[in-house]
This record gives sequence, structure tokens and C-alpha cells, in this order.
Amino acid sequence: MLTVSNSVLLKTDIPYLKLYNSGKVRDIYEIDDNLLIVATDRISAFDSVIPNGIPYKGKVLTHLSEFWFKYIGDLTENHLITTAIEEIDKLKEEDVGLLRGRSMLVKKVKVIPVECVVRGYLAGSGWKEYKESGTVCKIKLPANLKESEKLPEPIFTPATKATSGHDENISFEEVVKIIGKELAEELRQKSIEIYKKASEYALTRGIIICDTKFEWGKYENKIILIDEVLTPDSSRFWPLEGYSPGKSQPSFDKQFVRDYLESSGWDKNPPPPSLPEDIVQTTSKKYLEAYGKLTGKEVLN
Repeated sequence: MLTVSNSVLLKTDIPYLKLYNSGKVRDIYEIDDNLLIVATDRISAFDSVIPNGIPYKGKVLTHLSEFWFKYIGDLTENHLITTAIEEIDKLKEEDVGLLRGRSMLVKKVKVIPVECVVRGYLAGSGWKEYKESGTVCKIKLPANLKESEKLPEPIFTPATKATSGHDENISFEEVVKIIGKELAEELRQKSIEIYKKASEYALTRGIIICDTKFEWGKYENKIILIDEVLTPDSSRFWPLEGYSPGKSQPSFDKQFVRDYLESSGWDKNPPPPSLPEDIVQTTSKKYLEAYGKLTGKEVLN
């Protein structure tokens, strides 16, 4: 059975399925040769999972990923088989209702161990590095750029995939050492292509995609897109209205939670504090607003 608190799904326990992995947000189970990815409503910040979850968060991540997989389908194949939980006969009826809308049946792949980050604007760790050295992931950028400024062209700024702790930015040359030159160049090209198409669309919906990260895997000798894609957890979403370079921007992602925790006095060592109810509800509204703006849909099933 599943653990739900105030309409928030915090943990899954499906004993008749083999648990493949449990991450900060997702619980993953094996079903035959495939995987069932369940997006809970857990939220993490500064490498810790916050005790209370965010209503609708898991459903937003799942529905938005499904939307983007379809939208960029002409650029790459992906691991999604279905989000229609009723089609999975291995699940018991008592679990179907709570898993509906937050679960993806996906192909099991060999994961490529690099986070493929694409940045279109100067923010976060990229802004911090730029202030110190004029570079982002050792890529030289024009002088005198402002915080949150749009870059002349999107840049590929990969990171190592950490199983625990925080991912670390690495240079393209280091990616080549890890996975080889041909694959590194393919992932750079594909990641930037997807970012460009998605960010151009998002602008028409009133959202700036500042940056995002993609994960890739090998399946039957093909390179396919995996994990979630272009969600508030894997991207920085800013409202286009009121965008003004030279400062940090308001966001539709979990930066709001990070900002609260930064001001709370927490030393960023476990255990993290619970979030006040107003922070929880505001964060939930931000996730739902991003989903609504990007998809044009108001209802999450």
C-alpha cells in the first residue's frame, strides 16, 4: 500500500513488485523487462529530502514529461511506453488509483553517466563561475554579461551524475574521457537541439527556460532520452513577463523552496526542517502554473 499525507504521496511500498531504485523524488520498480517510475510528491533541496511534500508535484512532473516527450518526438526517441496505469496488469486495483497520473512505464536502458545540462541564460552555478573567471564549465563567454542575461547561443555545460550528493560541473573534454568523443558530440548536439525547440515554444507560452538537464541511455544500440524532461525539477523556469537581467528572477521551480531554506537558518546539514504550510501551497501553485502555461491544460488527471 502507499503512504499518503494530506493528499500528498510521500512514499510507495509495492511489495509484489521488485524495487529497482528509490531516489530523492522517484520510486522505481521492475515490471518484466521494463521499469515503473513513480513520481512522488517529495521535494529535495541542498541534497536533502524535505519531510513534507508538495501537493500535485509528482503529477506535474509526469504529465509535463509526457507532454515534452511528444513535442520533441521528431528530434529523438525516448524511453516512455505509457502513462496509462490501467494498462499495466501487474498492478493491484488498490494501488492503481494512487499511482494514476504520476507513473510512467518505461524501457529499461543502460544509463549514460553524464548529466547533459544546457544553459540559455546566465544563472546559478554558471553565474557564480562567470563572475570569478568569465567562463561557465570552462567555456569562455563575452565580457560584462549580467546575471540572468540571455547568452548569445545556448551552451552545453555537462555535469557528473552523482548517486548521492550534488552533481559537479565538468568540461566537455572530461565528458569525452568518460564516454568517448563521438557519443559526447552527439549528446551535445541533441541536447542543444531539444533545448532550442522547447525554449522557443515556451516563450510563446510566457515562460523562459533558463537552463535544463537531460539524461540519456542506450537501448537496442540507440541513444534515447530518459528520465524526466523539461520539468520544474530539472529546469529553471522564469516568467517572461517582468524578465529583467541584472538580478535573480522569480521562478516556477523549486528555487522558491531553496530561497526559503536559505533564510530559515538551517545549516544545510541533515535533517532538513519541514516547510511552513504557506511555502508548501505557494510551491504547489508554482508547479501547477508552469504546467498550465506550457500545456494549456488546467486539470491534472
